[in-house]
Amino acid sequence: MAHETATERLSRLLTMVPWLMNRQGVDIAEAARELGVSQDQIVDDLQLLFVCGTPGHYPDDLIEASWEGGRVHVGNAEEIARPLRLGRDEALALIVALRALAATPGVGAKDAIDRALGKLEAAAGAEGAAAAQVSVSLEVGADEQTRLEQIREALDRSRRVHLRHYNPTRDETTERDVDTMRVLSLEGRWYLEGWCHRAQDVRLFRLDRIEDLTILDEDGTPPESARPRATDSGAFRASPGDVLVELELAPAASWVAEHFPVESVERREDGSQLVQLRAADTAWVRRLVWRLGGSARLVAPAELAEEIRAGAEQALQAYRVH
Repeated sequence: MAHETATERLSRLLTMVPWLMNRQGVDIAEAARELGVSQDQIVDDLQLLFVCGTPGHYPDDLIEASWEGGRVHVGNAEEIARPLRLGRDEALALIVALRALAATPGVGAKDAIDRALGKLEAAAGAEGAAAAQVSVSLEVGADEQTRLEQIREALDRSRRVHLRHYNPTRDETTERDVDTMRVLSLEGRWYLEGWCHRAQDVRLFRLDRIEDLTILDEDGTPPESARPRATDSGAFRASPGDVLVELELAPAASWVAEHFPVESVERREDGSQLVQLRAADTAWVRRLVWRLGGSARLVAPAELAEEIRAGAEQALQAYRVH
């Protein structure tokens, strides 16, 4: 079963309960398909729901869940089965966010965004008028603004771009030809997403690290195999060629499994965890382990563990000297 954070699972459960409540007796295979998870995950979620409910935890307070014969039934969950109703502040926030999204270069499905915005504004009525007084300006530096304008032109004309990009972790600058796909803002940074001909894969390039960008007179349509990255967990996405790292985490460092994209998590009875993750560059792994001190131990690969041990020893030696 794929690892997911507690926040991700809670979000799915809050969606899952009203969906099942309105489809009593749905086939478990259909539920898994519609909710985008495996049948085993559906069963695991139902087992969790079975012990959830309102304060008191008496039988009448708990959610009823059964899946006998491959048919799912959920009851005693009316409190979270009702359709969501947006408050005034929530509706205004959504209207403003959709307007900002519609103005972002490279964002697809503009028609869908406009339709959703129109429906939301109509539903909000007079209360939604306050959104017109809000102006959203996503922070963009002067150089980044120039890059955004160039990328917008490349996207509009379906042109390939040639860029010079700096990678601080490797301290190197590379030249790349990229078929532009979209521009997105993640964690306060602007990125260009496109098909990189050097890597033969989809890549993200931080705009403030693009030293130069030229629009080429070549078709910039990405290949059919190019798919936008899932960015729910941030800009980083591991690839099979990255180094597989195994970390042993004390309970105090359990947050690592929630904040980084890990491949597997083994939780132990004493609260510690054994996690596996991939790193394109191991420099940040070394810094992470040093930062965590005795709360983390790198198990594999052995060469990296030795580098971390040697670096820690050098730091300690400096303290002894001074």
